This record gives sequence, C-alpha cells and structure tokens, in this order.
Amino acid sequence: MVFKNLKEIETLSLDEKLKRVGGFKKAPYSKNLFRTNMMLNPLKLNHLNQIDNLKSDMITLNLEDAIAPSRKKEALYNIALFLSNIRESNSFIVIRTNPLGEGAEEEIEFLNDFGFDAIRVSKVKTKDDISKALSILSKDKELHISMETKEAFINLREFRVDNRFTTANIGILDLLNSLNLPQSLLEINNPTIDYILSKFLLDAHFIGIRATSFMFQDYNNIKDFKEWCKKEKLMGFSSKACMGPAQVDIANSIFGVSKDEIERAKHIKKVFEDSSSINENGFMDTKYGFIDEPIYKDALLVLDSI
Repeated sequence: MVFKNLKEIETLSLDEKLKRVGGFKKAPYSKNLFRTNMMLNPLKLNHLNQIDNLKSDMITLNLEDAIAPSRKKEALYNIALFLSNIRESNSFIVIRTNPLGEGAEEEIEFLNDFGFDAIRVSKVKTKDDISKALSILSKDKELHISMETKEAFINLREFRVDNRFTTANIGILDLLNSLNLPQSLLEINNPTIDYILSKFLLDAHFIGIRATSFMFQDYNNIKDFKEWCKKEKLMGFSSKACMGPAQVDIANSIFGVSKDEIERAKHIKKVFEDSSSINENGFMDTKYGFIDEPIYKDALLVLDSI
C-alpha cells in the first residue's frame, strides 16, 4: 500500500493534495515482462493505493474517457499524489492522457517529473501527433499510444519517428466506431476482427513496437475472456489489456512462457552455440531434432521474453 491511512487522503481538497505531493520517485521498470496491462481509474483511491503491489506487468492510470470533464483535475492530482509517495512498484506504470489538443499537452507537462514509465496518448491520427507528444515528454519516459482511429489504423507503419515510441494499444470499440462498423462484430470467429487484429499486430512488429490487444469489457464472462487470450496468443500477441485482477491472473498464465518452453530454448541456445563454434550451423540434436539458425533465433525470442 502507498498510504496506510486512506481516510485522511479522501478528505483532502485539491489544493491540499498538491501540498502533500512527496519527493519519492520509483525506479524505472527493469523487467522484460509485458503480458498484462490493467487499467485503473485514478478517482478510485483504493485502487491507486495498490499500485506498488499488483500482479499486472503494466498498470495504466486512465485520465481519458472514464473520467468526466469536471473531475479530470482531481484525477490528475490524485495520480501526482500517489506517484510521488510510492517507493517502488512491481509494475510498469503508464499514464493514459486525453487526446492532443484536449488536455494531453498540459497533462504531460504537469506529470513529466514524477516517477512513472510511459505516457499513453489517446486517439492519435498522424505521425505528427507522435512527434508532438515526444517533444513535450521527458526524455526518460516511453511514449505509448491508444490506436483508436481509422487514421492510426491505416498509418501505424509510419509512426516510428523515435525509439521512445515503443507500444501501441488497440482500442477496438473506438476503432470500430471510427470505421463506422458496429460493435456486434466483436466475436471470436469474425473474419473482419481477425483482419483488424492481424494487421495491427503485423504493422506493430514491422516497425519494432509492442502490440497490446484490446480490453474485454464483459468482466464476469471468464470463459470468453480465456478464449480471446488463447486466440490472441496463437495469433502472435504477447500482451493483453485487462480490467481487474481476475483477468490479469488468466492473461499472465496464457501469455506467459512455460518451464518446458524455457528449458527447450536454453538447450537449443547452448547446443547451437557449441556447434557454431566449430562452424556447423545445422545439425541433428538427440533431444529436439534438426536445429539450424532459424530455430536458434526463435529460441532467443523465447529467452528474451522472460
């Protein structure tokens, strides 16, 4: 917990919250795990109070569509208060801002010096939006985007203007609306959804960024959530947006790497490198059959993900 006594925090005015801003700044996220990204509402203080000890690899503090305009400043100040009093966190912390021209610039400038890992800008459309956000964002922070517009869907391959832009999160419901398509299409075996997800994933990999799949909002429907995770893992996704701890546990398990996969990858790495040292890059292994450079490179991908 960030604060032992939340009741005192709940009674503070906005000005009083600013006066309570602390001097702590968590260390940058040092793991290589990005399986899950749990969205939190910064108006829920009991949720913010857990950001130092959650199981989600990523946490996104949402300033955008879940927050009424009249309460956005309150949400922003809550984030500042909790970030500045946190000593450490198990998670990569992201702050989702409003769109550029609708408050994002001011939010980024206000938050720049606090301890978090990335800003996620909503509803970007062009690579100029990426450049503008990066020009404001502190150099030690990553830039993420919510891919929710038809323009971003078409133009994602053009967006890698800087290595600090590392991640795109598909907002499937907003994207469908932008494409003038009904949300009823969002079914596991719908070919249009398959195309949208496949194009998003491949375009992201084409420019070398992470692709996080959409949030499944029917929180109590665990069965279908599992099916979506399995499908997305099979497609090549390695990261899923989540609504709460139950979804996080499921997605962490499905998008994780098994002990058998790790053992296989370590073995392939060792025997290939041993064989390569005597100039033999293709050989028959007694445990896993034929191994050559493509098999070796795939093993390295597995090891890089843990």
